Amino acid sequence: MKNEVPVDMGRVAAIILGGGQGSRLSPLTITRCKPAISFGGKYRLVDIPMSNAINSGCSKIFILTQFLSSSLNHHIVDTYRLGTFSSGFIDLLPAEQKPTRHSWFQGPADAVRQNIEYIAEKPVDYFLILSGDQLYNMDFRKIVAFAQKTDADLVVAALPVNESDAKRMGILKIDEKHFISDFYEKPQDRTVLETFRLPESMIQQGNLNKGENRPYLGSMGIYLFKREALLTLLQQDPREDFGKHLIPTKVKEGNVAAYLYDGYWEDIGTIDSFYKANMALTKHNPEFNCYDEKNPIFTSHVNLAGPRFFNSQVDRSIVCEGSTIEGSTISDSILGPRSVVKKGTIITNTYCMGNDYYHHPMNSSNMPPYCIGEECVIDRAIIDKHVHIGRGVKLINEAGLDYYDSEKVCIRDGIIVVMRGVHLPDGFIL
Repeated sequence: MKNEVPVDMGRVAAIILGGGQGSRLSPLTITRCKPAISFGGKYRLVDIPMSNAINSGCSKIFILTQFLSSSLNHHIVDTYRLGTFSSGFIDLLPAEQKPTRHSWFQGPADAVRQNIEYIAEKPVDYFLILSGDQLYNMDFRKIVAFAQKTDADLVVAALPVNESDAKRMGILKIDEKHFISDFYEKPQDRTVLETFRLPESMIQQGNLNKGENRPYLGSMGIYLFKREALLTLLQQDPREDFGKHLIPTKVKEGNVAAYLYDGYWEDIGTIDSFYKANMALTKHNPEFNCYDEKNPIFTSHVNLAGPRFFNSQVDRSIVCEGSTIEGSTISDSILGPRSVVKKGTIITNTYCMGNDYYHHPMNSSNMPPYCIGEECVIDRAIIDKHVHIGRGVKLINEAGLDYYDSEKVCIRDGIIVVMRGVHLPDGFIL
C-alpha cells in the first residue's frame, strides 16, 4: 500500500468496546451481549471489528467486556490465536474490582479509564477505539496515515448521513482541511441540526452525497487517539461517554480532524437494523461483502459437513454448515449452522441463527431436537438458537402488529423474534 506517510501498525493498539446492556436489541440480548450475537449465519458481530483490525495489520487488541460476556469471551478465546512468534496480543479486560475502585463500568469512556493501567503500559503511539457491534469494511491504515499527515490529536471517522440518521448520531462541522470545529451528539432540534448542514461547495468538491440527500457528517463511533491525548483527556474529563462527553471536550480544545469514509457502515442498535443488515446479505451484490478474499471475516471454525438438501427449493439464501433441509422451500433467508428444516415448510425473509448442538446436551427423551417441524410457514422472522418449532406452526404476524410480548415469542418493529431455547407447540400461530 502506498501512503504519503509510512504507517507502522505495530505502533497502534485497538480497543474494542464489548457493549452495554443493549436493551433495544432485546430479546436477543437476554442471554448475551451485543457483540456476541450471531450475524450472517456463521459470524458474531465482534468478528467485524476484529477482522478489520487484523486485516489492517493491527494485532494489538484489547476487548473490554462487562454485560453477559461469557459467550463473547469463549468465542474470542476459541477463535483468535495470533501465534507464538507474533508481537501482537488479544487481551480480554472484564470489569473487575480494584483496590481503588469497586464500581461497574459506567460507559465506554469509563471502561477505558478503569483499565488504563493495562492499556497505557503497551508501547504504542495510537489507540484505536472501536465498537463491538457495527458493520463495515475499513482499512485502518488509511486513518493512521491521515492522523500522521494532519498531526491531529484525535481523528473521528465520519460519513455523510441523512437527517434521520443524523438524529441518532454525533454530527460534525468541519473546515476545508477536515478539522472539526463543532460536534453535537444526537441533535433533535431542527434549528441545531441545520447549523451542521454541509456547505454545498464541500459536498460538490468531495463528492460526499453521491446523488443521495446526505447533507450531514455523522460520527461512526471510531476514534483514533494519540497516546498522550487519550490519557490526558480521560484524566481531564471524568465523565463516562466518548460521544456525549469526551469528544466534545476535545473538539473545544482543538486539533481534532475528521476522516471521511465513503463505504458501507451500519450501527446494529435495534431489532430492525439487525434484521435488515442480515437480510441484505442475501442480495446478489450486498453492500457488506462477506466474499472478499483479500479482507476475510474471521470467525470460529466448526467441524461440520456441508449442508444437505432433499427435494427442496432454495433461492437467494445462505445455508451454513451442518444443516439439513428436507422437502422445504427457503427464500431470501439465512440458516445458521446445524439448522434442520422438515418437509413441507416454507421459510421466507427470515434469519434462523441455527444451533450449537443438534440435540439438547442432556439428551433427555422429553427434550425435542432443535429443528423447524413439518408444514410450517415462517415469514419476516428471527429465530434464535436452540429452538424447536412444532408441526404446522405459522409465524406470519397475521395481525400486522408492530409490537408484541410473550414469554416465548415477541414482535419488534413488525419482526417476529422467537427467543433462545423456546419450544413452540404444534399448530402455534402468531
